[in-house]
Order: sequence, then C-alpha cells, then structure tokens
Amino acid sequence: MAIATINPATGETLKVFKPLEDGEIAAKVELAQQSFQEYRQTSFEERSQWLLQAVNILEQEKADFAKIMTLEMGKTLKSAIAEVEKCALVCRYYAENAASFLADVTVKTDASHSFIKYQPLGVILAVMPWNFPFWQVFRFAAPALMAGNVGLLKHASNVPQCALAIEDIFHRAGFPKGVFQTLLIGATKVADLMADDRIKAATLTGSEPAGASLAVASGKQIKKTVLELGGSDPFIVLESADLELAVATAVTARMINNGQSCIAAKRFIVADQIADEFEKMLLAKFQTLKIGDPLADDTDIGPLATPDILQDLENQVKIAVENGAKVLTGGNALKDQPGNFYPPTIIIDIPVENPIAKEEFFGPVALLFRVRDINEAIKLANDIPFGLGASAWTNNEAEKNRLIQEIEAGAVFINGMVKSDPRLPFGGIKRSGYGRELSIQGIHEFVNIKTVWMR
Repeated sequence: MAIATINPATGETLKVFKPLEDGEIAAKVELAQQSFQEYRQTSFEERSQWLLQAVNILEQEKADFAKIMTLEMGKTLKSAIAEVEKCALVCRYYAENAASFLADVTVKTDASHSFIKYQPLGVILAVMPWNFPFWQVFRFAAPALMAGNVGLLKHASNVPQCALAIEDIFHRAGFPKGVFQTLLIGATKVADLMADDRIKAATLTGSEPAGASLAVASGKQIKKTVLELGGSDPFIVLESADLELAVATAVTARMINNGQSCIAAKRFIVADQIADEFEKMLLAKFQTLKIGDPLADDTDIGPLATPDILQDLENQVKIAVENGAKVLTGGNALKDQPGNFYPPTIIIDIPVENPIAKEEFFGPVALLFRVRDINEAIKLANDIPFGLGASAWTNNEAEKNRLIQEIEAGAVFINGMVKSDPRLPFGGIKRSGYGRELSIQGIHEFVNIKTVWMR
C-alpha cells in the first residue's frame, strides 16, 4: 500500500509521501537509542509536565486534528473530535498516576530490605492501525513515555498525516528530541526492525495476520510483545433486559467508527421471547441513520476507510446469503456516488454452519441470532476464535453472575456498551491477542519488573 492520504469519501488522493530509505530508518533508530540513555534519567515530574503540555495541545487544536483523521480514514468529524478529547484524557491519567503505578513496592522476606523496582526497557516499536489513528497511538505512548521508554511509531500507510501530527505534538510538548518518532515505512520493514538489538519490545493493534507476523518476528528475537487484534463481540439480550435501552445502545455499539472497531458489537444474540420486537426496533433505527459526508454535522455514518475494506465486506455479505442467511436491510454498496460507502445492514436467519457466523465484519453490518435461553446464548457467544469484549443485557442477578463468570472475553459489560477507559485494563484472549493496555496493567507491560534483595 502506498503511503498516502486518500479521502475515502471521494477517492481523491490528497497527498503522497515517500517511504524512508534504509539509511534514514537506521538514523532514527540510533537517535531513539541515544535519546533513551538520557531520557531514562528524567524524573516523573518532568515527564508529567511534558505530557500535560501534550494535553493542552490536544485540547486547543482538537478540531484541526479531527479534520485530519476524517480526511484520511473517513470517521465522522464529531467522532474524531471525541477521539482527540479521549487522547487528552489518557495523557492526563498517566501524567497524574504513573509515579504511583511505578513506585517501589516493599515486600517482607528474609532480607534486611527487599522490594520490587520498575524500570524502562528502552526503545519500543508501536505498529498501529488506521481505524482510531490518534487514540491507538496515545494509549500506547502515554504510559510508555511516562515509564521512561522511548517510542518508534510505524503507523498504517493510509494515515501518514495523523502519524506526523502525533510526532509533532510530542515534540512541541517539550519531550527531548528522539523520544517519540514516526517512521513512514511499509509493513515489510517491521521484521527488520524487530531484529535490531536496540529495539527491546513491540506493541501492535491490528489484524490477526499482522499480529501473527509481528509475534513470529519478535519470537525469533525473544522480545516482549503486546497484541490487540480482531474481535467479533457478542451483544447478548435476555428476556428481562430494558429492551428500549438495549436497542438504542446496540445501534451505537454496531455503528461506532462507521462499524470499523475491534470492540464494536457485531453478533446480536437475542432471546426468542423478545427477538421479534428487538429485530423490529433495530430495523427501524438502522433505517433512520444518515449516510454521507463525514465532515457534515448531521452525518451518522461516513465511508469505509479503503476500497479493499468495502470489497471485503461485500464479499462477506454475499457468502452469508449464498449459505442460507437473509438480508433484512441494506446489503449492497452505494455505487451511485463516489467514496467507499456501505449502508447499515442486518443479516438474519444465519445457519450455525454458515462460514460467516464466526467471522469479523469490519463495517456497518449486524448479525442477528436467536437463542432459546442463557445456556444457548453463552455457548454461541463463546463459539468463536475471538475473545475481546462482550456486552450482555439482563436485570436478573443470577444471569448477570453467570455471564460475568462464563463469557470468554477480556472484558464483559453488563447493561452497557463495551468501551475502553484509561482506568481499566484493555485487551483480549484467544485470537484477539494478549497483554493489556491502559490502567496500571498497561504501564507494567513495558518495564523491567526487577526484584531487589538486600542484607
């Protein structure tokens, strides 16, 4: 893929970037390594001041950053502004909490004094996706930089201006030169970077194949990785649920980011007793959503990020129908206009053996399943390779406890939409990846947890 800004709403190429040459990449890696030697000696107070200055820049210039996101990957402008605000939130969270998260912890043993010490690892490579081009980076960078690490960002090739803007934010915030750098490179360069002894660990948010590739490259070098990969999150609605609230939330949970979110609700698993009403209400709300220019205030759904994503979604819906499923609404790309637009779509009557039943749909397509009871709901929810998040709706306490205990996922939200929050750890199990971001667990991923024993 070329490194370029291509407006997904029009197909127009706005700007093309030349990938870094090997010598330029090597120089940036060396600068990162040299910067780490000094940066690791800075205090939490200094790092916190710089990160809080990044907060100020994000808050003051959020409209400008949001427009870059919208033009590069198509999210609505209002959601892009909210993303920038969330980046400021995570920066403030770690600026205020990193010192306590990484403070020495005394442990009583047979020593005169023994304790746990947290120290930075060094240069960390971040391979990040296009769907939340600011948030995914800042949720890595804020804890990593506060821990004393330095970062190299290999961003998705279709959001280069976002990548350069983020580097500029950290530079203007006062972080020393080389502490955070963007590498405008293709995916083929990642394995070579992981073979470089100066790079100590890596994190990736993206597809299963991309995660597997990084894991292989890192494994050969015995280097730490954190992976946040795909998801096909269940949204379970049982008989006692507040149906009106569940349906309203279901629409938001499926259509977030034009349907292109790993933690978007994708499989709607509804009890038979309320399934007819749920389907009727969901259909009505889907049909009111406005598709159009993502820069317009009244647009609900913008374009998909690339033509390839649009084509993949079309193929999945076609396969679903060919194998016995039915399209309740939508189901065909909007070919009468430029851009990568796909309408809100609901697929019903999906046979269990349908090949798409266990796939992730990255776009505004909802899969609707009916189940007899909670036993069948939990079984269907877990019968999938992914395990990122899950939303479940019930007002029965016994059912709540079972759902929390038995659903296989990194997060379970009861009567609410799955979301990331700086205060809570975020990540998945099974083929959704491993490791955690955010909260105290996130900042501990890229530090040396050192045992100290003294007599």
